[in-house]
Amino acid sequence: MKREKTIEAEISGYISGLLRAHFGKGPTSVYVAVREPFIVIHLREFLSPTEKVLMKQNETVRVQVIRDLLMNDLNEQIKLDLLKSLELDVKEIYADWNLDNKTGLLTLVLNEKAVEKASEWPKGIDKKAFYEEVDEASRKAQKEPEKTEVFWLNERTVLIQRKGILIELEKELVKNNFSEELKLAKRPLESKLIYSSSLEMIMKRRINEAFTNWDFHEDMGYIVLLIEPER
Repeated sequence: MKREKTIEAEISGYISGLLRAHFGKGPTSVYVAVREPFIVIHLREFLSPTEKVLMKQNETVRVQVIRDLLMNDLNEQIKLDLLKSLELDVKEIYADWNLDNKTGLLTLVLNEKAVEKASEWPKGIDKKAFYEEVDEASRKAQKEPEKTEVFWLNERTVLIQRKGILIELEKELVKNNFSEELKLAKRPLESKLIYSSSLEMIMKRRINEAFTNWDFHEDMGYIVLLIEPER
């Protein structure tokens, strides 16, 4: 596999060009964080002229639905292209959008086992308090996760993986093909709970943005925190 910095640069250029070709406008900047098996891609200033018009007409949900449909259509192409060019075996791709900020986040999960590393945690953070706060936010949204794992991709990017979070009603909605509607309902709720939590105080770092996504069929949820580095 190529050096990490080369991978980050190549993924950034590839994603920028792909989105420009399919959305009519690419992001102004693309920031990539790699920590196998996760690749997080932050998109900035990403809003097409058509989407701007829809946003002015308060059609935010429609923009989210269209983007999700387009990304679902592009997933297999992304997987194939990254396997050919960088030998990255991508298992899953998730997308979340902050349309008001004109930002978005793609989370790629490689076909490898994720292992937490205690050495990745910055010094001075109460791990137990962090886990408890994440579980409490999840409890308010649906239920406490059966398992929570935290991965520090770098000093600015934290990925939280939660397993066993869906309540029975949500499972039934997924079975009846209401996954997109469930996702649209859960996004603002979970984001609100994250921002109102004590995570910033526990980390001693400001949360710039929080993105969420789910693999409903595997009963798994992801939270990605983009934070200010310690001063």
